[in-house]
Amino acid sequence: MQRMQPRARFLSDPGRLAAMLILVVCGSAIAVWILARGDLVGADARAYWGGVRLWLSGGDPTDPPPPYMPYVYWSWSLPLFTPWAALPWETAWFVYRVVNVILFAWSVAWAYRQHPLATALLVLLITPALAATLDTGNITFLCAMGIWAAHFASPRIGGFMWALAAALKWFPALLFLILKPRTRLWGIAWAGLLGILTLAVWPEVTRQLELVINYPRPLRIDYLLLLWAAVPWMWSHPRWFEWRTWGQQLSDARERLRMAMSAWWTAPGRISSARDATLREARAFLGLT
Repeated sequence: MQRMQPRARFLSDPGRLAAMLILVVCGSAIAVWILARGDLVGADARAYWGGVRLWLSGGDPTDPPPPYMPYVYWSWSLPLFTPWAALPWETAWFVYRVVNVILFAWSVAWAYRQHPLATALLVLLITPALAATLDTGNITFLCAMGIWAAHFASPRIGGFMWALAAALKWFPALLFLILKPRTRLWGIAWAGLLGILTLAVWPEVTRQLELVINYPRPLRIDYLLLLWAAVPWMWSHPRWFEWRTWGQQLSDARERLRMAMSAWWTAPGRISSARDATLREARAFLGLT
């Protein structure tokens, strides 16, 4: 009888049951979409694969022959795809998809253990974006997982993951604020290095910028994956999920803000104290304290 107790508790928990049902429906919807698309998939991944091969043969990845799309990331990033592009296309595409699916499944399992229903609802929200990304093979999801990994890696590695993702896709730069303080500092350092690499290939950069601006693209719903990249940070604030206390949390935040503003306004030398406080906060923000 004791062995049945965990299962009984699970079956009596409507939140977990709802979470599992939502996850099954979302997974099934993605699988059906991908199967229905058949061979009409992988356009972006094929651009990375073909771009590397064209580059190695002395061609121009930004002006490939049909049916390839142009390679629109900075040219210094081409070596990152080289080991994968050495595989035949069918094998490379299979490996690419499997890696994406495994990473997502692992991240869902981790998030589910923390907050089951919140995880399922967030997966429901990003399902269209994830399906689109798995359909085209865009690196959006991999960039999002790079930011995810930055929450658990050392500051040096985490900063590099953020800087690389931001350099490739730009949108992860917005997630700088949710990194750990020391990771932010390393992120700035790595971003500076990647900026130097970008300046070193400036003629190609101008061409790629023109392509990014002028190339026709559908609505970028894949940017919703920004939310998934922020999961480890959001899940590290368990009180946010206690919905019964949301009113009290909001009231407490307003009171702290009012008291801080009142104390600053009535303090002598408030300009200099504000400057000193700003410097202290900036140092703490970058992990320099």
